Amino acid sequence: MRALLVTSVGVTCAAALTLPLATPAASAPAPHSASALPPSTSPASPGAGPPSAQAEATTREAPASNTSDTSDTSATEPRKAESAAEPAGSTQSLPLAPLATPSNRVAGAPAVQGVPQRDVRPFSLVGVVWEDAGAELHGTVQVRTRATGTTRWSDWQDVETHNAEHAADLGSAEREGRTVRGATAPLWVGDSDGVEVRVRPEARDSQDRAATPVPLPEGMRLELVDPGEGPGENPGENPGKASAPDPARGAPANRAAAVPAVFADTPPTAAVLPEVLTAEIAAASAVNAELAELGATVIPALTQAETLESVNLAPGAKPYIGPRPKIVTRKGWGADEKLREKNFGYTKTVKAAFVHHSATGNNYTCKQAPSVLRSIYRYHVKSSGWRDFGYNFAVDKCGTIYEGRAGGVTKAVLGAHTLGFNTNTMGIAVLGSYASTNPPAAAVTAVSKLTAWKLGLFGGNPKGKVTLVSGGSNKYKAGVKVKMNVISGHRDGFATECPGARLYKKLGKARTSSAKLQGR
Repeated sequence: MRALLVTSVGVTCAAALTLPLATPAASAPAPHSASALPPSTSPASPGAGPPSAQAEATTREAPASNTSDTSDTSATEPRKAESAAEPAGSTQSLPLAPLATPSNRVAGAPAVQGVPQRDVRPFSLVGVVWEDAGAELHGTVQVRTRATGTTRWSDWQDVETHNAEHAADLGSAEREGRTVRGATAPLWVGDSDGVEVRVRPEARDSQDRAATPVPLPEGMRLELVDPGEGPGENPGENPGKASAPDPARGAPANRAAAVPAVFADTPPTAAVLPEVLTAEIAAASAVNAELAELGATVIPALTQAETLESVNLAPGAKPYIGPRPKIVTRKGWGADEKLREKNFGYTKTVKAAFVHHSATGNNYTCKQAPSVLRSIYRYHVKSSGWRDFGYNFAVDKCGTIYEGRAGGVTKAVLGAHTLGFNTNTMGIAVLGSYASTNPPAAAVTAVSKLTAWKLGLFGGNPKGKVTLVSGGSNKYKAGVKVKMNVISGHRDGFATECPGARLYKKLGKARTSSAKLQGR
């Protein structure tokens, strides 16, 4: 395994050897501060609502990125390399306030809070956050939205309120070293420019009149996330409609080629130089240097024989490692590398995989999956205060596998997915909600393929058991040793509905298929 993993020193060297070929568009940012950047007042813009409403809204914008001039100078001269600009996503943050409802006139009852129906700038994902990460939201959150450019409003949709279990472990640097907020699960609503939300406190127990109503968390805000443009999307195009890219033709069978800049008016005789990678994109890509070229959008699939050859096994060794599946890289789904913390976090090994559902709803197309990922990523970092995307991998309904938290797909990257059990594990999020909906067979198959390969790299048996030490959860106290399946559902480590009853029932099949792919 030592030959397989790339050390941080190797990553630095890889980036250093590559970057001098072209000056990065921007220097590496300082590590993310312990508190979120103070949002600026949102400027007036079409669809932003009346001035009084604008004054209440704040926005957390992505850092501005420079793009190089792509104007034509000569049909025979080499074109200037295009900068790998970060997607310009944004987050509108609206404060919740008591609503004028009959229940709010009842003395002693907690007030229903929300945001009345209003116009906003376009967004595609919503969630509610509050200041105290330790406070729970006892109640219901519902939202309705208006499709952009129409007068059509959706029905009320429920937002999953129990989300505290998707987080960094208590006492960890990610949890204690920054301002982490309480948050609902995010909900994908598609391209929208109008919103209304209501948060109802949990009803008083009718059998116990002396019971004190549980107040809602303080400082609640509605977060409206615009995912920005992704790879292959044009300015003004509806975000999330670009397909996951494939490796460039002509690349070696086991390596993906970096994608060059593409210009619509490029004549056949003009030379096109590769795009210029920012320092942040280069660093996130360099940790996968043994698997794909710097700047690759996809890590290609390998046969089992190619996989075994790629890990440099000792003569005569016969490990159980499944074929490496195709994985769309962070660059492939358009991650803004300036959002996350600069440094990567690692744990010692990967003993188990926890399967989740993202609880973002099922109203997305496979072409929109990269936009869903960029939205969740921004919600995790900018709204919830995490260092990066929480899960190590994601899988969409069509079975496409995506790289999640940065640090290298073959490495033991420390995630923030299963409170109490992030150490020595990995988290896989299946995009969607599977409490009452069956997960697509393609998604379950993708989980099997991913775990057969990744767990195999660390000697894990998908049908086996493993003992993990709890870091503290509502199911197991800190320090308790727990015997679990090597492929477990989130609910196995925390009292939660995740990954949804329907997906949880499919984990037995995933374990069997995964072990078979390993040759067991």
